Amino acid sequence: MKRFAELSEQEILALAISSEDEDSRIYRGFAEGLREPFPASAKVFDEMADEEVRHRTMLSDMYREKFGEYLPLIRRQDVRGFVHHSKPLWLMRPLGLDEVRKFAARMEYEAERFYRKAAETARDISIRELLLKLAEIEAEHETLAQKLGETILTTDARAEEDETERRMFVLQYVQPGLAGLMDGSVSTLAPLFAASAVSPQVASITRQPMSMSLCNANKFRRHFDMMDASEVRPEQIISTPHWH
Repeated sequence: MKRFAELSEQEILALAISSEDEDSRIYRGFAEGLREPFPASAKVFDEMADEEVRHRTMLSDMYREKFGEYLPLIRRQDVRGFVHHSKPLWLMRPLGLDEVRKFAARMEYEAERFYRKAAETARDISIRELLLKLAEIEAEHETLAQKLGETILTTDARAEEDETERRMFVLQYVQPGLAGLMDGSVSTLAPLFAASAVSPQVASITRQPMSMSLCNANKFRRHFDMMDASEVRPEQIISTPHWH
C-alpha cells in the first residue's frame, strides 16, 4: 500500500478516475434508494451522478492524452491515509434523507481536498490545471445541489418528503420501541435505543426509570393505537410523563 505522497502523476489520475466512478455509482445508489419514498430528492442525486460521470470523462481524456490506454487499478482503499467510505450507506434500506444529505456533503468536501492536494504534487502544468479546475467544481457542488434542489424540490415536494420521512421514523423506530418497553424484549427495544441516539425526544423516555417508562409507554401506545401514524410526531414522546 502506497502513501499518497508516493503516487506518480499517472497513479493520481488513475485514482481520480476510479474515485469519480465510485462516487457516481454511490449517488446513483442513493437515487435508487430514495426513488420510491422521496422521488424529488432521488432526481437531484441522479443529476449529481451524471455530473460525476462528466468529471470522469474529463479525467479519462487527460489520462489517455498523457499515458495511453492502460489504466492501472488504484482505489481509495489502496492508498494509505486516504479517506474512504467505511460505511456503505448507499446499500442500506430504507435510506434516511437527512443522513444521505450529510454523507453527500462529506463526499464533496473530501473530493475537493483530494484534488487540491493532488494538484500540489503534479508537475505537469495541464494536469495541475485540470486538478485545480475539478477542485473548484467540487467546491461549487454545494451550490449546484442547492440549485438542483430549488428547481426539482418545489415547496410542495419538499413538504411531502418531510412528511414521509416523519412517518417512516414513527413506524420504524417509535412503534417497535414502545412494544419493546411493554414486553421487555431486548430485540424490540433496540429500535428505540437506536432512535434515542439521534433524537433527544426519544432519548427522554429511555432515560426514565423502567417503571415510569413502562407506564408512559403503555399510555403512549394506547394513544398511538387510536391514531393514524401521520398524526404522531416524535416530539410527542417528550410530553408523556405529564399524561394522566
